[in-house]
Amino acid sequence: MPDVFQLSVDESLDREADRVRSLGIQAVLLFGVPASKDETGSENYAENGIVQQALRRLRGRHPDLLLISDLCCCEYTSHGHCGVVRNGSVDNDATLEILARAAVSHAAAGADIIAPSGMMDGMVATIRAALDGAGYADQAILSYAVKYASAFYGPFREAAQSAPAFGDRRQYQMDPANVREAVLEAALDEAEGADLLMVKPALAYLDVVRAVRERTQLPLLAYNVSGEYSMVKAAARQGWIDEGRVVIEALTGMRRAGADAIITYHAKAAAAMLAQQAGQ
Repeated sequence: MPDVFQLSVDESLDREADRVRSLGIQAVLLFGVPASKDETGSENYAENGIVQQALRRLRGRHPDLLLISDLCCCEYTSHGHCGVVRNGSVDNDATLEILARAAVSHAAAGADIIAPSGMMDGMVATIRAALDGAGYADQAILSYAVKYASAFYGPFREAAQSAPAFGDRRQYQMDPANVREAVLEAALDEAEGADLLMVKPALAYLDVVRAVRERTQLPLLAYNVSGEYSMVKAAARQGWIDEGRVVIEALTGMRRAGADAIITYHAKAAAAMLAQQAGQ
């Protein structure tokens, strides 16, 4: 992805955090790419895992920065699936045990919001119980409640080396043709105790953002994913579009559809453009 980089937990992370705060961005979402991966994704809950290190460093440098940690196992597993694989498929209940351990580990390291993204049944209730039991009742849960089995994730999977080694993720991610299931999934996660909900991807799913928005009062986020970002960057580099205008127009569309907040790789550029417009 152009202008997007993996960051080591050192001065590189410090500089990025300083830049983010200087632009007025109030929150970051962390993904970990560990030095080694195994079948269960154990680095996800390791005390000194890569995300845990980053959380502690960011918390010390910018105490006011809202820290959100992605909880999916796919970046940590050797097979690239979002949970424990048994007999060729993901074992939902075994994966819940991993997610519970990881959630407590991330909260202990300083995460304000835990963001489970694996689309496992019962994940929100399991994580809520684990956090409460470990004394982290104030940590919120941002559920990837509506996550489609999308081709738009390609650039991220390459960057995180998290593409499935076999099969695909349609066992647990949603059919792009189905909007009614999106409403059901969001309602189930809300009932289990989610504090915020998400629709992912965003641009091709604005109708889904609207459908979920009309049925919940919880804060709703749209995730402007890697493929959506990369298409804009590629077209701009060819001179086919005005990148700045397209970025603001796309993000405005997500807000108009009902998103209260947006997760996007355009964040720094968009914040700079909006600040410039405000100063004119």
